[in-house]
Amino acid sequence: MTLISFVVPAFRVQGYLRECLDSILGQPETDIEVIAVDDCSPDASGDIIDEYAARDQRVHSVRLPENVGLGPARNIGLDRAVGEYVWFLDGDDWLAPECLTEVAERLRVTRPDVLLVDHVRTHWNDTATRSAMAEVFPESPGPGTFRLRDRPEAMHLLHTAWNRLVRREFLVDLGLRFAPGWYEDVSFSYPVLMAARRIGVLDRVCVNYRQRRAGAITRTRGDRHFEVFPQWHRVFHLMDSWGPAAEALRPAVFERMIWHYLTVLGNGQRIAPELRPAFFAQITADYERWLPPGGYPVPDGVEGIKHKLVASGRWRTFSALRAASRARDAARRQARTARRKVGPVARRGARLTRDGLLREYYRAELRRPVDPTLAVYAAYWYRGYSCNPAAIYEVARRLAPGVRGVWIVRRDRVDSVPDGVEYVVAGTPAYYRVLARARWLVNNVNYPDFVRKRPEQVHLQTHHGTPVKVMGLDQQRYPIGAGRMDFAGLLRRVDRWDYSVSANSFSTQMWDRAYPATYTTLEVGYPRNDRLVTAGPEEVRRLRAEFGLDPDEQVVLYAPTHREHLPGYRPPFDPDRFVQALGDSGRLLMRSHYFHDRDRRPGQPKDWERVRDVSGYQRVEDLYLVADVLVTDYSSAMFDYAVLDRPIVLYTPDWEAYRLARGVYFDVTAEPPGAVAATFADLLDLFRTDAVRSDAAAKAREHFRARFCTLDDGRAAERVVRQVFLGEPDGRSTRC
Repeated sequence: MTLISFVVPAFRVQGYLRECLDSILGQPETDIEVIAVDDCSPDASGDIIDEYAARDQRVHSVRLPENVGLGPARNIGLDRAVGEYVWFLDGDDWLAPECLTEVAERLRVTRPDVLLVDHVRTHWNDTATRSAMAEVFPESPGPGTFRLRDRPEAMHLLHTAWNRLVRREFLVDLGLRFAPGWYEDVSFSYPVLMAARRIGVLDRVCVNYRQRRAGAITRTRGDRHFEVFPQWHRVFHLMDSWGPAAEALRPAVFERMIWHYLTVLGNGQRIAPELRPAFFAQITADYERWLPPGGYPVPDGVEGIKHKLVASGRWRTFSALRAASRARDAARRQARTARRKVGPVARRGARLTRDGLLREYYRAELRRPVDPTLAVYAAYWYRGYSCNPAAIYEVARRLAPGVRGVWIVRRDRVDSVPDGVEYVVAGTPAYYRVLARARWLVNNVNYPDFVRKRPEQVHLQTHHGTPVKVMGLDQQRYPIGAGRMDFAGLLRRVDRWDYSVSANSFSTQMWDRAYPATYTTLEVGYPRNDRLVTAGPEEVRRLRAEFGLDPDEQVVLYAPTHREHLPGYRPPFDPDRFVQALGDSGRLLMRSHYFHDRDRRPGQPKDWERVRDVSGYQRVEDLYLVADVLVTDYSSAMFDYAVLDRPIVLYTPDWEAYRLARGVYFDVTAEPPGAVAATFADLLDLFRTDAVRSDAAAKAREHFRARFCTLDDGRAAERVVRQVFLGEPDGRSTRC
């Protein structure tokens, strides 16, 4: 018999599900199975489950035709489980490394009905908060087991399904199922403890309980939080059906019920002010209905006062007490902030330098009406006219002629703007004016922190690549690669987004976790790749002629990414030896990352006859079109170039160091878009032997394209324009 069956329901967890499944399947203990239940999730959760099931026989995929909710989805997984124990793990949480070794040993030795394990709350800012395990059990209970009546304090551990493993046969005999609705853990976790004859406690952190910044039920206001009441009613009805055997536990269970109700009521992110009186009234009604005849242990201090106010139904006094407490806490925070301030506060007028005056001008422009016809575009921190914003701009001129598009560019990049494209120079009064008054703000990176998005404005974030390296909040786990990134500031910028363009399902999944906010995802393909799809042979011949490339020459584009954690790093690459390996008809185009644009003179060629530096060339799509082969490392260029279905070579001399220091979302050397070379000598051999075009390389590229390029059909920009500028609905949009 399998030892542990993991039941993992999945609904809108595509950004986290891979980490959850990897944390289970990567454990040293392998006597497990995973029942992953796609609860008709509108995102890619089901596809992710199928992907894992296809490559690991321990994973079983269950796809539900309609959404049933967390509780019923767990029941469906339970019905398919065959393990001796069942562990219900949520799809956005994950296991601690190697924890399963200790869990399995404890299960095999003590054979408990229920094994409670410890957890930490892992927050979006990469901090963790310990559970109440140390307070509930100041001294470890050890490997022995007990009944709840002997250690009722066990009920003070968090009442969730995922911090306990339950013996499946015991659960089936008990006939206990998860109820539908919110707070479904309540009517499962407490009865399981009350009915168990053998309860064990493993004082080891096993679960990372993710505290999501966006999308969590605990951060969702609404009247569905009233569903906590029927869940507790089920607990007491069960106790009534069990008769005298459960009476000894009734006072402790009652105290937990009132504590839980007050916890929900006190959370301002759950119960809106207008619903609080009704919620409080229901607490009082349940107090009167379920109060044990002999009373219960009323807490001390302020908590005890709250219980007494509930008992007497005194909402106004309770509300006043809550307001006074919040005011006191706010005053303490202000006092701490004041103590941290050192030195005199400079007069505001003294800061009005030229930049300060321009910012004042910007604030004044914010008070003027938004221009309903103005769209502002920018790319790569104002480096010029390029990338997804340029593709969207061109389609908007055709489909939305009533929209006036204006570009923001740096002063040293004015010459890169095509004729007929209106622009303003960054840092000028015109720059601040268009930022303040534009209806649409389009960028492939974030606008500066001072930019304030007005309610009437629409912010479109296009991004500029499918991520290999980790991005956004995920960089917190890789401090070497993150440098001095201000993650709180990053989230303030992300909160300005209304739309986020995604090139593929994989990008959507990664953006969900890297940039958690309430924007709408437009999973439509990358607008900049439209040209790669629509350009015909004649345009390719024209471009090659403009570059001075003969039709029969083999043109290789070398485009490595940069290393934020290694300033000045250049991969070991000898262009002279490389072109020799290409043969007499080979030409090499070299393009450095745009971050290095101030380190060179744009477009200045090297002194090699067959090697050309194209780092300063504005439109990388032209370079893709003229190249027969792309050589890159961890750059998003591979995803774009794959649209052309031409050979790609990954040259990865520092893969292990890059993966550990910078962090990656997947192993590109294991799932490459073509041939892979770990050393320069290997790279030369690939071209000398023409292995870049081998059957194995072509098959790898086919798989890569099927995963990342299916949306690039030449109409991505049109889909964006129709939805964002023209307000036409599109079925590919999802709310994050």
